[in-house]
Amino acid sequence: MAKYLLLKHYRGAPAPVNNVPMDRWTPEEISAHMQYMQDFADRLEKSGEFVDGQALAAEGAWVRYDGEGRPPVTDGPFAETKDLIAGWMVIDVDSYERAVELAGELSAAPGAGGKPIHEWLEVRPFLAAPPTVTE
Repeated sequence: MAKYLLLKHYRGAPAPVNNVPMDRWTPEEISAHMQYMQDFADRLEKSGEFVDGQALAAEGAWVRYDGEGRPPVTDGPFAETKDLIAGWMVIDVDSYERAVELAGELSAAPGAGGKPIHEWLEVRPFLAAPPTVTE
């Protein structure tokens, strides 16, 4: 089994087919979208492929270390930037092909008008430890 991160970009990814921003959806459309996401996660939980997933708020800040005895440096929030991660899901699957299959299914979540978004999802494998060589 290998873990993959499925990233949902609100901005910064190629445009989806149903390209109506979520802030212009009706409350019913948002509810239908969230229910699809929950049903998808529930199904993967039953199959043992779901690890975790969360939606993210638009607000955020960059933070970095600024040296011994100094407070961390922050810069932001940057909700207006071109790249905004809307959420993520971690899956644990048998293959990259399975990760791509699930990402394709997740990309069909309903959006405006109840039509599938066909959004682009970023599929990223977790970094695995290199194999140990023993003699």
